[in-house]
Amino acid sequence: MRRNLLFQSIGAIALLGAGLGGGYWLAMNRAHPHRAASPNAHSQLPVQGSASAAASDGIDSKAGREVLYWHDPMVPGPKFDKPGKSPFMDMQLVPVYAGEARDDGKVAISPRTVQNLGIRTAEVKPGALETGFSTVGAVGIDERGITAVQSRVNGYVEKLHVRAQYDSVMHGQPLAEIYAPDWLSAQDEYLALKRSRQPGADALSQAARERLVLLGIPEEQIRAIERDGKSDSRITLYAPASGLVWELGVREGVAVSPGMTLFKLAPLGTVWVNAEVPETQAALIRPGIQVEGRAAAFPDTVFKGKVEALLPDVNATTRTIKARIVLANPGGLLKPGMFTRLEFGSHNKNGLMVPTEAVIYTGTRNVVILADAESRFRPIDVEVGRDSGDLTEIRKGLQAGQRVVVSGQFLIDSEASLKTTLDRMNAPESAASAEKGERP
Repeated sequence: MRRNLLFQSIGAIALLGAGLGGGYWLAMNRAHPHRAASPNAHSQLPVQGSASAAASDGIDSKAGREVLYWHDPMVPGPKFDKPGKSPFMDMQLVPVYAGEARDDGKVAISPRTVQNLGIRTAEVKPGALETGFSTVGAVGIDERGITAVQSRVNGYVEKLHVRAQYDSVMHGQPLAEIYAPDWLSAQDEYLALKRSRQPGADALSQAARERLVLLGIPEEQIRAIERDGKSDSRITLYAPASGLVWELGVREGVAVSPGMTLFKLAPLGTVWVNAEVPETQAALIRPGIQVEGRAAAFPDTVFKGKVEALLPDVNATTRTIKARIVLANPGGLLKPGMFTRLEFGSHNKNGLMVPTEAVIYTGTRNVVILADAESRFRPIDVEVGRDSGDLTEIRKGLQAGQRVVVSGQFLIDSEASLKTTLDRMNAPESAASAEKGERP
């Protein structure tokens, strides 16, 4: 009797053990369906460190979704075929599921979210970049046209007809009267030889006349001496050109000597404008470019001219380069010291154009957010050229026909940052849950 009871107890314990084993096996298969096909899957699972979030056949044990690869959200470029700890950051690798991301660095945002964020895009188009620009400059004298009036004899200034600097003078206007005793003796010698009937007097008379010319006596006065037959020790100096008195070097009663500069006359028919050109625009300046100038004193008058030279003079404070502009000055309206606004002629340059607001300037690089047809966005480094109005030239990084984000770039960045943060927060929990479920 006791023996039968013992056998019955052993049989009941065996049945209970079999039932518990079968229940455990069934529960494990339901939690990890891939193990039915591969009983040794646990031994084949690649584990790095303490994290194991997916089986070797690419099916996430927690979510039941296909894993394309693992990556570090902080360094999204490199891909890994196994989960584990990131070699770049102190964190676990995050799985990227099929249908969630197909390209490195892309962020997928639902169309409804795109609409709610007010994200606008624009097409990258080829276009012509206008390279014209404007700047300001100060009017100065055209130094190439300055004329010097000098004395060629010793004497004294008896009378000045022009007494102040910056006085305007006309061509042929008398400037000063000079008393020159040396002229008196030379004139008397010339008149005496001209009246002489001695042989060889004509040749000597001609030499004496040339001496008068060398002494600086004007041709008109020499003819007057020949006509009147009497000498004149006083000479009147006349303005050789129209303009203004740029320098006045004498006063009445001052002694003069040969080579002494008495006046400097500056023309006003043309003027120089020294324009302050930004250093970034210096490549657009070359001699011969047409320029239009406008002065605040004459807003309805356009002064036309051209670039004469780009001077080798850089302002270290403003980072500008001086360009010498020659402007026509009809009527002498522009005066030295006036400010003018200059419009430099433009020439078109073909290139790829995007709205200026699409470019993000970070200080170390220039970035645009590229958008595709599936509401996926990714940043692209670009090489930026020049600006023209509300357009910016792109030299490298984009192709015609692509679309870039022109508003909401920082909202996209916030969306991507939030998604990356949530992925990092969920990664350790998923890995821990997977380890707990797979532990025998």
